[in-house]
Amino acid sequence: MSAPTERGSPGGGGGQRTVSCVALLQGINVGRARRIAMSALRDLLEELGLREVRTLLNSGNAVFRGRPDVATTASAIRAAIEARFGLCVPVIVLTAEQLNAIVAENGLPQATDDPSRLLVAFVSTRSALDRARALLAQSWAPEVLAVGSQAAYVWCVNGVAESTLMRAFARVVGDAATTRNWPTVLKLQAAAGASQQAT
Repeated sequence: MSAPTERGSPGGGGGQRTVSCVALLQGINVGRARRIAMSALRDLLEELGLREVRTLLNSGNAVFRGRPDVATTASAIRAAIEARFGLCVPVIVLTAEQLNAIVAENGLPQATDDPSRLLVAFVSTRSALDRARALLAQSWAPEVLAVGSQAAYVWCVNGVAESTLMRAFARVVGDAATTRNWPTVLKLQAAAGASQQAT
């Protein structure tokens, strides 16, 4: 599939304003199923007209410049992945400004001392956060949940694999959320900020 940059494309052709963005793909490259090489993902995003595309790690993270309409961009990426790879992959796209706000709103600053066990759950709909808030009605000690205006924060004190809270969170939000640990979030923030400053 080829999608050249043109007016109305996710890349913002025709003189449209572009901003630094981050794309988060859910559930790829975990085990042997649902594999997408990051080089192939970069090629696909560039064919959609997105600019200055870079990927981070192997878990489906990309930084690029595109239109501020992140919902349209996410839909275009999701459709292109299905057409190219035959995979139905939920995609969340955020602007660098939105990611900065999510980092600043972290409700569990004490967990940053053990950052690999602090997960940020990015959501595709605000209703997913409403469902997550229902979990605040009970104690998950020693684990902790905080729910912000754009994301949720889960501190898996004993590790993600052993987390009762994370399993409960996954049940209530389903495919509407994808998580990244705190170090990955900060790396994405730095990469998106560098892209923003380069313009």
